[in-house]
Amino acid sequence: MKPARLLLLLSGYALLLAPAVRGCGPGRVVGSRRRPPRKLIPLAYKQFSPNVPEKTLGASGRYEGKIARNSERFKELTPNYNPDIIFKDEENTGADRLMTQRCKDRLNSLAISVMNQWPGVKLRVTEGWDEDGHHSEESLHYEGRAVDITTSDRDRNKYGMLARLAVEAGFDWVYYESKAHIHCSVKSEHSAAAKTGGCFPGRALATLEDGVRTPLWALRPGQRVLAMDEAGRPTYSDFLAFLDKEPRALTFFHVIETREPLRRLVLTPTHLLFVAQNSSAPAARFRPTFASHVRPGHFVLVVAGGGGLQPAEVVAVRDRRDVGAYAPLTRHGTLVVDGVVASCFALVQEQHLAQLAFWPLRLYHSLVGWPGVQGDGVHWYSGLLYRLGRLLLPSDSFHPLGVPQMES
Repeated sequence: MKPARLLLLLSGYALLLAPAVRGCGPGRVVGSRRRPPRKLIPLAYKQFSPNVPEKTLGASGRYEGKIARNSERFKELTPNYNPDIIFKDEENTGADRLMTQRCKDRLNSLAISVMNQWPGVKLRVTEGWDEDGHHSEESLHYEGRAVDITTSDRDRNKYGMLARLAVEAGFDWVYYESKAHIHCSVKSEHSAAAKTGGCFPGRALATLEDGVRTPLWALRPGQRVLAMDEAGRPTYSDFLAFLDKEPRALTFFHVIETREPLRRLVLTPTHLLFVAQNSSAPAARFRPTFASHVRPGHFVLVVAGGGGLQPAEVVAVRDRRDVGAYAPLTRHGTLVVDGVVASCFALVQEQHLAQLAFWPLRLYHSLVGWPGVQGDGVHWYSGLLYRLGRLLLPSDSFHPLGVPQMES
């Protein structure tokens, strides 16, 4: 483990020596030279991007089950009436217009790119949500997470570039599948957070140094929020950045409830919080534990009336869906959310390792201050560390939801 920790640390430090704020937000570095637009390279026939199987965490993620019109999950699908997109709809049911919000957002973005690339040409969707079983087993078309696309003029010479534009539009997996179309897919709405490790809903509350409670979505770099130090004591810690920010994602969460005092923490299953088997353990001995492993009878740390930390027994654990997924990072690597102490990290059940790996990012902020407005999606540093960790650490180091599921 020591070599892995050292390599994670040194690799992260080397990344910070590259041009600053690459991918961290809009705009360019003051005083830097404006670079010419990046040349887009068309995908080759049978090429897919990213270069991993579709149903892996690094792409669109695992299949979660077919959605039928009469199922509870049907409400996850939303119709797309964008006039700049042509829907083939050969079934005459409107099914091709139904898709998840994430898929809709990417498709609408792609439609703009297509019109800019080829004036007079529109994006055309030949297959969207499939309710009739026309695709292979466990196809993401059954969940409204995949579309097959062409250009309106059906010029096959454009399809390689169309695939590249789909990658640029933010689809999680793009495949130049056949001479007749491009296949694109996205992550599920409630596993969107799993791609980075874990999140809280945007409406969850953090406590600022002046005692004001603020929703996570409103946090700004440089604000100090209530957290826990390595000795298990409450402290105020600098908020640095969001490791992930998905304001519109419909996300699957665990709800962990305590009594005496009453607290309710909502977080993704892969996220870490601090847990003990009994109430006599000191705060510093509470162990980082995946939310999905917490059970009634366990104890978590909560903020008491006087501002100190105390154990509280978990009395219920249930599931819920909510909109918005935010993963805040503080200098101490911990955060009090809705009165419960949680980690800033997820996927790997090693708080100390994660805190070490993010040391270069903390150093960067100490030296250059706070960045501007952070864009939505995964923080570039978080994404790179995750990919590096996948190379260095054994697969059983990760939460099961973080282990790629190979295509069947």
